[in-house]
Amino acid sequence: MTWLHDWAGLVTGWLLFAIVLSGTLSVFRPEIGAWMRPEVLGRPADPIVATDAAIRWLSIHAARSPAWYLDVAGDRAPYTQAIWAEGGDYVQRALDPQNGSPAAIRDTLGGEFFYRFHFELQLPYPWGRLLAAAAAMALVLVLLTGIVAHRRFFADFFTFRPGKGQRSWLDVHNMLGVVALPFHLMIAFTGAATLANLLMPWGIAAIYHSDMSAAQQDLNPAAIDRPATGRSGPRAPVLPMLREAQRRFGEAGLERVTVFNPGDVAAVVTMVAGGGDGIGIDPHTLSFDGTTGRILAEHVEGRPAVGLFDFLYGLHVARFAPGVTRWLYFVSGLMLAGVVGSGLRLWTIKRHRRAPGFGTALVERLNVGVIAGTPTAFAALLLANRVLPAGLAGRSALEVRSVFVTWALVLAVGVLRAPDRAWGELLGLSALACLGVALAGGLPRDGVAQGVALVALALACGLAVAAWRSILRRRDP
Repeated sequence: MTWLHDWAGLVTGWLLFAIVLSGTLSVFRPEIGAWMRPEVLGRPADPIVATDAAIRWLSIHAARSPAWYLDVAGDRAPYTQAIWAEGGDYVQRALDPQNGSPAAIRDTLGGEFFYRFHFELQLPYPWGRLLAAAAAMALVLVLLTGIVAHRRFFADFFTFRPGKGQRSWLDVHNMLGVVALPFHLMIAFTGAATLANLLMPWGIAAIYHSDMSAAQQDLNPAAIDRPATGRSGPRAPVLPMLREAQRRFGEAGLERVTVFNPGDVAAVVTMVAGGGDGIGIDPHTLSFDGTTGRILAEHVEGRPAVGLFDFLYGLHVARFAPGVTRWLYFVSGLMLAGVVGSGLRLWTIKRHRRAPGFGTALVERLNVGVIAGTPTAFAALLLANRVLPAGLAGRSALEVRSVFVTWALVLAVGVLRAPDRAWGELLGLSALACLGVALAGGLPRDGVAQGVALVALALACGLAVAAWRSILRRRDP
């Protein structure tokens, strides 16, 4: 079990560290998105009015798109997030809640980057999701074998011996693992479960002969899928549909709107309710005819198997969570990143004593770049958001590119510099990057801006302490 724990963790450790850290940040995906769009920060938005305005704008400027996908504005994200096809590619923009136009809002992925990266890894479908699914299964394996391998880790949790090298790293590893062990197991298992169809596709292949559209229709009978006819038809007013959906959804509220075949006589408007106070997602779906406005189908999910999957997915993404619970998710996610990082560091310390060589040295140097440098790479997205001109064309792609360029640079520093020097340098650079994020928004007057600034400042302080301790250890071995 110890052998399996060590090698499963080592093989997937770098990938898991990036997935866990980006997933932790995505707990506050709407808040990060609002911070990265200061034009709408602090402006309240009526979800019905904002959605109607967005659809009216799309009907003029994206009429040729085969579908419009809209995440409805809310308290945490005061804008409509829309996706549509344009020029053979998909465009994702935030739309102004008053007039539905993206012109006054800077082009950025916002917190959506961290959310998407943590299960797609910025790779084409399905390769990113397959890697993330395999990493999630590996994390389940690592946690379970870790419980067996560290038989005394509950007792060791109450012991921390600083300045003892390998022993100290093992104490930190145990402590971070035990404090939030139920969360670690839950987030790993639910992450693997939500991507299980990629790991185990044989059920869909056998029953539906790999026809995913038929499988999706069975999963959500109210999502009407009818092909476009090529004949234009009148557009029914969307506002009455939104009002009717709001009435039927009640306290759950409206979360997502999809318009298929806009402008065609076969147009369909599908609306999905929010989770309300429940953990599960997508419990209620309503579809309207896009030309007449009449209801085509309504489905309230009550099947136990689908309900279980929705429960597991809702538990993983924490959309249900009130503020305190989201903070617990965030802190526990940082602990899980600490478990992965300290485990990688512990492996190299042990290997240096038992079997030093080129492989061990390479892993140690890459550890420095990944663990100490990844916070810098992720902070680069937020810093680029403030540095790049607001009206720059293609700025969202440039923001994403800044992450990977920064990542390549810090990995190069980790590989080329001596590890005892690189730890302090890259941790210090990450601290400065987080401090830059805290200062980038200016004097925060909004609650979201204050939260981002305080979290960035706290991370900067923690990373600065770690950098200083690393420098002291190098000076006084």
